[in-house]
Amino acid sequence: MVQVQEEELNKCTELFYYMKYVGIIPARYASTRFPGKPLADIHGKPMIRRVYEQVRHTVDELYVATDDERIEAAVQAFGAKVIMTSDRHRSGTDRCYEAYDKIGTHYDVVINIQGDEPFIHPEQIELLKSCFATPGVQIATLVKPFDADGDFEKTLFNPNSPKVVLNKNGEALYFSRSIIPYLRDKEPAGWLANHTFYKHIGLYAYLTGVLQEIVRLPQSSLELAENLEQLRWLENGYKIQTAVTRQETIGIDMPEDLQRALALLPRSADEAER
Repeated sequence: MVQVQEEELNKCTELFYYMKYVGIIPARYASTRFPGKPLADIHGKPMIRRVYEQVRHTVDELYVATDDERIEAAVQAFGAKVIMTSDRHRSGTDRCYEAYDKIGTHYDVVINIQGDEPFIHPEQIELLKSCFATPGVQIATLVKPFDADGDFEKTLFNPNSPKVVLNKNGEALYFSRSIIPYLRDKEPAGWLANHTFYKHIGLYAYLTGVLQEIVRLPQSSLELAENLEQLRWLENGYKIQTAVTRQETIGIDMPEDLQRALALLPRSADEAER
């Protein structure tokens, strides 16, 4: 029996190495908090190009999926592949599926790469891909421990930084904009020192068949309450495997976030060259 299990595991590992991965970067112009965000200039390059160049060597093919001709033109100008999609999508996941459907080539896994993460690390994409070496993984994402020395108010209390709790197998149990878990009988200021809290890094990878299924699901009550689409998948019985990254990324949600990105770019570029 043990030998049979080992053989099955070896088969799954072999399949993982032969999987084909397509990366899709959803990019829309009409962001409520930062209109035109994908085209924001970061030291001479639009943000969407910074993201593209960070991850282009980590997947078999890489596309930008957009609903705006200005973004399409910018992507074509630096020689990348771009697909026009509907302007009515509820989420980046929906946009990724339309783009994948239009590509017309089969891939085993679709990786949804945030278009506002110009400092995403290539190693994080590789870590995400490694989740599929585990048998039965349907969807994968990344989590990062909150810094134990971090500021409680600016980290755990921030509703724009979703939290996640995991089971013993590293699968997500729940995502929330609230602080989870609640540490009873502990002062909130000491929570980070008494428990490992995880924040969600918004990268997703889906088996293509699973992606096709989840985009057809109606919005769920928990999703509507928290405005987190992954709760729809959990409510419908899908499993989300996580991998833990120690590397920090900077998501750019508002114009002021861009100033932090500009300050970090020289150091990040030097590190990439090394």
